[in-house]
Amino acid sequence: MQTINDDVVHKIVLSYLLHNCFKETLESFVTCSGMKQPADYLEDMEKRKQGNTLKAIELTEQLAHDLLEKNQDLHFDLLSLHFVELVSAKKCTEALEFAQTKLTPFGKVQKYVEKLEDFMALLAYEEPEKSPMFHLLSLEYKQHVAESLNRAILAHANLPSYSAMERLIQQITVVTQFLNQEFGKDSPFSLKDFLKS
Repeated sequence: MQTINDDVVHKIVLSYLLHNCFKETLESFVTCSGMKQPADYLEDMEKRKQGNTLKAIELTEQLAHDLLEKNQDLHFDLLSLHFVELVSAKKCTEALEFAQTKLTPFGKVQKYVEKLEDFMALLAYEEPEKSPMFHLLSLEYKQHVAESLNRAILAHANLPSYSAMERLIQQITVVTQFLNQEFGKDSPFSLKDFLKS
Protein backbone atom coordinates (compact mmCIF):
# COMPACT_ATOMS: atom_id res chain seq x y z
CA MET A 1 0.00 0.00 0.00
CA GLN A 2 1.30 3.43 -0.93
CA THR A 3 1.71 5.94 1.92
CA ILE A 4 0.45 9.47 1.63
CA ASN A 5 2.87 12.31 2.25
CA ASP A 6 2.02 14.43 5.34
CA ASP A 7 2.23 17.59 3.21
CA VAL A 8 -0.58 16.30 1.02
CA VAL A 9 -2.76 15.55 4.06
CA HIS A 10 -1.96 18.98 5.52
CA LYS A 11 -2.94 20.68 2.26
CA ILE A 12 -6.23 18.77 2.18
CA VAL A 13 -7.06 19.77 5.75
CA LEU A 14 -5.98 23.38 5.08
CA SER A 15 -8.21 23.48 2.00
CA TYR A 16 -11.18 22.28 4.06
CA LEU A 17 -10.61 24.81 6.84
CA LEU A 18 -10.20 27.68 4.37
CA HIS A 19 -13.22 26.67 2.35
CA ASN A 20 -15.48 26.51 5.40
CA CYS A 21 -14.11 29.69 7.04
CA PHE A 22 -12.80 28.02 10.20
CA LYS A 23 -10.30 30.81 10.87
CA GLU A 24 -9.31 29.98 14.45
CA THR A 25 -8.91 26.28 13.68
CA LEU A 26 -6.95 27.16 10.55
CA GLU A 27 -4.58 29.36 12.54
CA SER A 28 -4.05 26.61 15.14
CA PHE A 29 -3.53 24.00 12.44
CA VAL A 30 -0.99 26.17 10.60
CA THR A 31 0.89 26.79 13.83
CA CYS A 32 0.92 23.12 14.83
CA SER A 33 1.82 21.79 11.39
CA GLY A 34 4.42 24.43 10.58
CA MET A 35 2.72 25.28 7.30
CA LYS A 36 2.77 28.74 5.76
CA GLN A 37 -0.50 30.58 6.25
CA PRO A 38 -2.07 31.70 2.95
CA ALA A 39 -2.51 35.43 3.67
CA ASP A 40 -4.60 36.24 0.62
CA TYR A 41 -7.44 33.98 1.74
CA LEU A 42 -7.92 35.43 5.22
CA GLU A 43 -9.53 38.69 4.12
CA ASP A 44 -11.94 36.91 1.77
CA MET A 45 -12.69 34.38 4.52
CA GLU A 46 -13.65 37.15 6.94
CA LYS A 47 -15.94 38.73 4.35
CA ARG A 48 -17.58 35.37 3.60
CA LYS A 49 -18.20 34.70 7.31
CA GLN A 50 -20.29 37.77 8.10
CA GLY A 51 -23.87 36.89 9.03
CA ASN A 52 -25.81 39.96 7.90
CA THR A 53 -27.63 39.07 4.68
CA LEU A 54 -27.76 42.60 3.25
CA LYS A 55 -24.07 43.03 4.08
CA ALA A 56 -23.39 39.69 2.36
CA ILE A 57 -25.14 40.97 -0.77
CA GLU A 58 -23.15 44.21 -0.63
CA LEU A 59 -19.84 42.38 -0.14
CA THR A 60 -20.68 39.93 -2.91
CA GLU A 61 -21.22 42.88 -5.24
CA GLN A 62 -17.77 44.18 -4.22
CA LEU A 63 -16.01 40.83 -4.63
CA ALA A 64 -17.87 39.72 -7.75
CA HIS A 65 -19.96 42.59 -9.05
CA ASP A 66 -21.98 40.60 -11.59
CA LEU A 67 -22.36 37.33 -9.67
CA LEU A 68 -25.87 37.93 -8.31
CA GLU A 69 -27.02 39.44 -11.57
CA LYS A 70 -26.01 36.24 -13.36
CA ASN A 71 -27.24 33.92 -10.59
CA GLN A 72 -30.84 35.00 -9.96
CA ASP A 73 -31.60 31.91 -7.86
CA LEU A 74 -28.87 32.83 -5.40
CA HIS A 75 -29.95 36.48 -5.42
CA PHE A 76 -33.52 35.43 -4.65
CA ASP A 77 -32.34 33.13 -1.85
CA LEU A 78 -30.32 35.92 -0.24
CA LEU A 79 -33.14 38.44 -0.47
CA SER A 80 -35.67 35.95 0.86
CA LEU A 81 -33.30 35.08 3.71
CA HIS A 82 -33.27 38.75 4.73
CA PHE A 83 -37.06 38.74 4.56
CA VAL A 84 -37.11 35.72 6.89
CA GLU A 85 -34.73 37.48 9.30
CA LEU A 86 -37.12 40.45 9.43
CA VAL A 87 -40.12 38.19 10.06
CA SER A 88 -38.21 36.33 12.78
CA ALA A 89 -37.40 39.65 14.45
CA LYS A 90 -41.16 40.50 14.40
CA LYS A 91 -40.51 43.40 12.01
CA CYS A 92 -43.47 42.48 9.83
CA THR A 93 -44.10 45.96 8.38
CA GLU A 94 -40.45 46.26 7.42
CA ALA A 95 -40.56 42.72 6.00
CA LEU A 96 -43.59 43.57 3.87
CA GLU A 97 -41.98 46.78 2.59
CA PHE A 98 -38.80 44.88 1.81
CA ALA A 99 -40.77 42.23 -0.06
CA GLN A 100 -42.62 44.85 -2.08
CA THR A 101 -39.42 46.59 -3.16
CA LYS A 102 -36.96 43.71 -3.53
CA LEU A 103 -38.94 40.48 -4.00
CA THR A 104 -41.82 41.70 -6.20
CA PRO A 105 -39.77 41.51 -9.44
CA PHE A 106 -39.27 37.78 -8.82
CA GLY A 107 -43.05 37.31 -8.84
CA LYS A 108 -42.99 37.75 -12.61
CA VAL A 109 -40.96 34.55 -12.97
CA GLN A 110 -43.02 31.39 -12.52
CA LYS A 111 -40.35 29.35 -10.74
CA TYR A 112 -40.28 31.87 -7.87
CA VAL A 113 -44.04 32.28 -7.39
CA GLU A 114 -44.57 29.26 -5.12
CA LYS A 115 -41.50 30.13 -3.06
CA LEU A 116 -42.74 33.70 -2.68
CA GLU A 117 -46.11 32.41 -1.51
CA ASP A 118 -44.37 30.28 1.14
CA PHE A 119 -42.34 33.24 2.37
CA MET A 120 -45.34 35.57 2.43
CA ALA A 121 -47.33 32.96 4.35
CA LEU A 122 -44.93 33.46 7.27
CA LEU A 123 -46.54 36.87 7.82
CA ALA A 124 -49.90 35.26 8.55
CA TYR A 125 -48.66 33.61 11.74
CA GLU A 126 -48.04 35.24 15.10
CA GLU A 127 -45.45 32.52 15.70
CA PRO A 128 -43.97 31.78 12.25
CA GLU A 129 -41.69 29.13 13.77
CA LYS A 130 -44.85 27.07 14.39
CA SER A 131 -46.19 27.54 10.86
CA PRO A 132 -46.10 24.92 8.09
CA MET A 133 -43.21 26.95 6.59
CA PHE A 134 -41.09 26.78 9.77
CA HIS A 135 -38.20 25.24 7.80
CA LEU A 136 -37.60 28.62 6.17
CA LEU A 137 -36.65 29.96 9.60
CA SER A 138 -34.25 27.13 10.38
CA LEU A 139 -30.51 27.35 10.78
CA GLU A 140 -30.24 24.63 8.12
CA TYR A 141 -31.94 26.88 5.54
CA LYS A 142 -29.65 29.77 6.43
CA GLN A 143 -26.59 27.50 6.19
CA HIS A 144 -27.78 26.17 2.83
CA VAL A 145 -28.00 29.70 1.43
CA ALA A 146 -24.64 30.64 2.97
CA GLU A 147 -22.99 27.54 1.48
CA SER A 148 -24.49 28.33 -1.93
CA LEU A 149 -23.13 31.86 -1.74
CA ASN A 150 -19.74 30.63 -0.58
CA ARG A 151 -19.50 28.14 -3.45
CA ALA A 152 -20.59 30.76 -5.99
CA ILE A 153 -18.00 33.28 -4.78
CA LEU A 154 -15.26 30.66 -4.84
CA ALA A 155 -16.24 29.51 -8.32
CA HIS A 156 -16.37 33.13 -9.52
CA ALA A 157 -12.80 33.58 -8.26
CA ASN A 158 -11.79 30.41 -10.17
CA LEU A 159 -11.27 28.55 -6.90
CA PRO A 160 -12.73 25.11 -6.28
CA SER A 161 -16.33 25.32 -5.05
CA TYR A 162 -15.73 22.20 -2.95
CA SER A 163 -12.75 21.61 -0.69
CA ALA A 164 -10.26 18.89 -1.59
CA MET A 165 -11.54 16.84 1.35
CA GLU A 166 -15.13 17.05 0.11
CA ARG A 167 -14.04 16.03 -3.39
CA LEU A 168 -12.08 13.07 -1.99
CA ILE A 169 -15.09 11.87 0.01
CA GLN A 170 -17.31 12.28 -3.07
CA GLN A 171 -14.80 10.23 -5.11
CA ILE A 172 -14.60 7.51 -2.45
CA THR A 173 -18.39 7.34 -2.36
CA VAL A 174 -18.68 7.00 -6.14
CA VAL A 175 -15.96 4.36 -6.34
CA THR A 176 -17.50 2.38 -3.47
CA GLN A 177 -20.94 2.48 -5.13
CA PHE A 178 -19.40 1.38 -8.44
CA LEU A 179 -17.58 -1.53 -6.79
CA ASN A 180 -20.77 -2.59 -4.99
CA GLN A 181 -22.71 -2.57 -8.28
CA GLU A 182 -19.94 -4.20 -10.28
CA PHE A 183 -19.13 -7.03 -7.90
CA GLY A 184 -22.48 -7.39 -6.16
CA LYS A 185 -21.02 -7.26 -2.71
CA ASP A 186 -19.65 -4.72 -0.30
CA SER A 187 -16.34 -3.28 -1.37
CA PRO A 188 -13.32 -3.93 0.82
CA PHE A 189 -13.33 -0.27 1.92
CA SER A 190 -16.19 1.31 3.84
CA LEU A 191 -15.91 5.01 4.68
CA LYS A 192 -18.36 4.60 7.58
CA ASP A 193 -16.35 1.72 9.03
CA PHE A 194 -13.10 3.62 8.51
CA LEU A 195 -14.44 6.70 10.33
CA LYS A 196 -15.66 4.56 13.25
CA SER A 197 -12.20 3.05 13.78
